[in-house]
Amino acid sequence: MATAYVKRLVTIAEEQYNNFHLDSESDADLSKQIKKYWTDLGLSFPGVATAWSAIFISWCVQKAGATKNEFLFSAAHARFVNAAIQNMLANKGVFKAFPYHDIEPNLGDIIQHNRGNNTYDFQFAKMNKAYESHSAIVVEKGTDSKGNYVLTIGGNESDSIRKKQIRLNDKWRIIKRKINPYISIVQNLK
Repeated sequence: MATAYVKRLVTIAEEQYNNFHLDSESDADLSKQIKKYWTDLGLSFPGVATAWSAIFISWCVQKAGATKNEFLFSAAHARFVNAAIQNMLANKGVFKAFPYHDIEPNLGDIIQHNRGNNTYDFQFAKMNKAYESHSAIVVEKGTDSKGNYVLTIGGNESDSIRKKQIRLNDKWRIIKRKINPYISIVQNLK
Protein backbone atom coordinates (compact mmCIF):
# COMPACT_ATOMS: atom_id res chain seq x y z
CA MET A 1 0.00 0.00 0.00
CA ALA A 2 1.43 3.36 -1.05
CA THR A 3 2.02 5.93 1.68
CA ALA A 4 0.66 9.48 1.47
CA TYR A 5 4.16 10.67 0.55
CA VAL A 6 4.51 8.12 -2.27
CA LYS A 7 1.08 9.10 -3.62
CA ARG A 8 2.12 12.78 -3.63
CA LEU A 9 5.40 11.97 -5.38
CA VAL A 10 3.67 9.93 -8.09
CA THR A 11 1.03 12.66 -8.55
CA ILE A 12 3.69 15.37 -8.88
CA ALA A 13 5.68 13.37 -11.46
CA GLU A 14 2.47 12.61 -13.40
CA GLU A 15 1.48 16.31 -13.34
CA GLN A 16 4.87 17.32 -14.71
CA TYR A 17 4.56 14.68 -17.44
CA ASN A 18 0.99 15.72 -18.33
CA ASN A 19 1.91 19.41 -18.44
CA PHE A 20 5.17 19.18 -20.37
CA HIS A 21 5.71 15.88 -22.24
CA LEU A 22 4.75 17.48 -25.57
CA ASP A 23 7.26 20.31 -25.03
CA SER A 24 10.98 20.34 -25.69
CA GLU A 25 13.37 21.87 -23.16
CA SER A 26 13.93 24.79 -25.54
CA ASP A 27 10.18 25.62 -25.61
CA ALA A 28 9.30 28.57 -23.38
CA ASP A 29 6.92 26.75 -21.01
CA LEU A 30 9.21 23.81 -20.25
CA SER A 31 12.31 26.01 -20.14
CA LYS A 32 10.60 28.19 -17.52
CA GLN A 33 9.66 25.07 -15.51
CA ILE A 34 13.22 23.69 -15.69
CA LYS A 35 14.47 26.99 -14.29
CA LYS A 36 11.94 26.56 -11.46
CA TYR A 37 13.34 23.06 -10.71
CA TRP A 38 16.80 24.56 -10.19
CA THR A 39 15.80 27.67 -8.26
CA ASP A 40 13.29 25.89 -5.98
CA LEU A 41 16.22 23.71 -4.88
CA GLY A 42 18.25 26.83 -4.11
CA LEU A 43 20.52 26.42 -7.13
CA SER A 44 21.29 28.89 -9.89
CA PHE A 45 19.85 28.00 -13.28
CA PRO A 46 22.65 27.27 -15.78
CA GLY A 47 20.29 27.02 -18.77
CA VAL A 48 18.61 24.07 -20.45
CA ALA A 49 21.82 22.97 -22.17
CA THR A 50 22.97 21.66 -18.76
CA ALA A 51 21.66 18.20 -17.90
CA TRP A 52 18.59 18.57 -15.68
CA SER A 53 17.40 14.99 -15.18
CA ALA A 54 18.71 14.66 -11.60
CA ILE A 55 17.34 18.13 -10.81
CA PHE A 56 13.92 16.92 -12.00
CA ILE A 57 14.07 13.90 -9.65
CA SER A 58 15.33 16.03 -6.75
CA TRP A 59 12.61 18.64 -7.31
CA CYS A 60 9.81 16.04 -7.42
CA VAL A 61 11.12 14.35 -4.25
CA GLN A 62 11.36 17.71 -2.46
CA LYS A 63 8.02 19.00 -3.75
CA ALA A 64 6.33 15.85 -2.41
CA GLY A 65 7.67 16.67 1.06
CA ALA A 66 11.10 15.08 1.57
CA THR A 67 13.70 17.14 3.42
CA LYS A 68 17.42 17.60 2.77
CA ASN A 69 18.04 15.38 5.81
CA GLU A 70 16.15 12.57 4.06
CA PHE A 71 17.34 12.96 0.45
CA LEU A 72 20.48 14.48 -1.06
CA PHE A 73 19.04 16.93 -3.60
CA SER A 74 21.61 17.09 -6.37
CA ALA A 75 22.24 17.87 -10.04
CA ALA A 76 23.92 14.44 -10.31
CA HIS A 77 22.11 11.10 -10.00
CA ALA A 78 25.32 9.45 -8.73
CA ARG A 79 25.38 11.73 -5.68
CA PHE A 80 21.87 11.02 -4.39
CA VAL A 81 22.20 7.33 -5.23
CA ASN A 82 25.48 7.12 -3.30
CA ALA A 83 23.83 8.83 -0.31
CA ALA A 84 20.96 6.30 -0.48
CA ILE A 85 23.48 3.43 -0.66
CA GLN A 86 25.18 4.78 2.47
CA ASN A 87 21.73 4.90 4.16
CA MET A 88 21.18 1.25 3.26
CA LEU A 89 24.60 0.24 4.56
CA ALA A 90 24.01 2.09 7.84
CA ASN A 91 20.39 0.90 8.01
CA LYS A 92 19.09 4.44 8.42
CA GLY A 93 16.96 6.91 6.51
CA VAL A 94 13.88 6.63 4.30
CA PHE A 95 15.66 6.46 0.92
CA LYS A 96 17.86 3.36 0.62
CA ALA A 97 19.52 2.09 -2.56
CA PHE A 98 19.92 -1.60 -3.41
CA PRO A 99 21.28 -3.47 -6.43
CA TYR A 100 18.53 -3.37 -9.07
CA HIS A 101 18.15 -7.17 -9.13
CA ASP A 102 17.85 -7.55 -5.33
CA ILE A 103 14.49 -5.89 -4.69
CA GLU A 104 11.14 -5.42 -6.35
CA PRO A 105 10.56 -1.87 -7.61
CA ASN A 106 7.46 -0.17 -6.21
CA LEU A 107 5.61 3.10 -6.68
CA GLY A 108 7.73 6.08 -5.69
CA ASP A 109 11.03 4.20 -6.01
CA ILE A 110 13.78 5.64 -8.21
CA ILE A 111 15.39 3.33 -10.77
CA GLN A 112 18.95 4.22 -11.81
CA HIS A 113 20.69 3.04 -14.96
CA ASN A 114 23.82 3.73 -16.95
CA ARG A 115 23.94 6.20 -19.81
CA GLY A 116 26.48 6.93 -22.50
CA ASN A 117 27.07 3.18 -22.99
CA ASN A 118 28.73 2.90 -19.57
CA THR A 119 28.50 -0.35 -17.61
CA TYR A 120 28.88 0.78 -14.00
CA ASP A 121 27.47 -1.61 -11.41
CA PHE A 122 26.23 -1.27 -7.84
CA GLN A 123 29.71 -1.83 -6.36
CA PHE A 124 31.01 1.06 -8.44
CA ALA A 125 28.05 3.24 -7.35
CA LYS A 126 28.78 2.40 -3.71
CA MET A 127 32.33 3.74 -4.03
CA ASN A 128 31.75 6.74 -6.34
CA LYS A 129 29.76 9.96 -6.34
CA ALA A 130 30.66 11.18 -9.83
CA TYR A 131 29.81 9.17 -12.92
CA GLU A 132 27.31 9.42 -15.74
CA SER A 133 23.93 7.82 -15.03
CA HIS A 134 20.20 8.49 -15.21
CA SER A 135 17.20 7.74 -13.04
CA ALA A 136 13.43 7.98 -13.10
CA ILE A 137 10.51 7.66 -10.67
CA VAL A 138 8.23 4.60 -10.70
CA VAL A 139 4.65 5.81 -11.23
CA GLU A 140 2.83 2.61 -12.22
CA LYS A 141 3.21 -1.12 -11.68
CA GLY A 142 1.24 -3.88 -13.31
CA THR A 143 0.90 -6.83 -15.62
CA ASP A 144 -0.10 -6.84 -19.28
CA SER A 145 -0.08 -9.39 -22.09
CA LYS A 146 3.75 -9.32 -22.13
CA GLY A 147 4.17 -9.82 -18.37
CA ASN A 148 5.06 -7.64 -15.39
CA TYR A 149 6.26 -4.07 -15.77
CA VAL A 150 6.72 -0.67 -14.15
CA LEU A 151 6.34 2.72 -15.81
CA THR A 152 8.73 5.49 -14.88
CA ILE A 153 8.74 9.24 -15.41
CA GLY A 154 12.04 11.01 -15.88
CA GLY A 155 13.24 14.45 -16.84
CA ASN A 156 15.63 15.35 -19.65
CA GLU A 157 14.68 12.22 -21.57
CA SER A 158 14.88 13.18 -25.25
CA ASP A 159 14.92 16.83 -24.05
CA SER A 160 11.57 16.56 -22.28
CA ILE A 161 9.68 14.70 -19.54
CA ARG A 162 8.95 11.16 -20.68
CA LYS A 163 7.44 7.88 -19.54
CA LYS A 164 9.28 4.61 -20.05
CA GLN A 165 8.31 1.01 -19.48
CA ILE A 166 10.66 -1.35 -17.69
CA ARG A 167 9.98 -5.06 -17.93
CA LEU A 168 10.04 -7.24 -14.81
CA ASN A 169 10.41 -11.01 -14.53
CA ASP A 170 7.89 -13.32 -12.87
CA LYS A 171 9.44 -12.51 -9.46
CA TRP A 172 8.86 -8.78 -10.10
CA ARG A 173 12.59 -8.03 -10.52
CA ILE A 174 13.98 -5.80 -13.28
CA ILE A 175 15.14 -7.80 -16.29
CA LYS A 176 18.81 -7.23 -17.07
CA ARG A 177 19.71 -5.34 -20.25
CA LYS A 178 23.02 -5.05 -22.10
CA ILE A 179 22.97 -1.44 -23.28
CA ASN A 180 23.05 1.11 -20.45
CA PRO A 181 22.40 -1.57 -17.82
CA TYR A 182 20.51 -0.88 -14.62
CA ILE A 183 22.49 -0.08 -11.48
CA SER A 184 20.20 0.41 -8.51
CA ILE A 185 16.75 0.98 -7.11
CA VAL A 186 16.43 3.74 -4.55
CA GLN A 187 13.71 2.35 -2.33
CA ASN A 188 11.30 5.00 -1.06
CA LEU A 189 10.27 4.18 2.52
CA LYS A 190 8.85 7.62 3.35
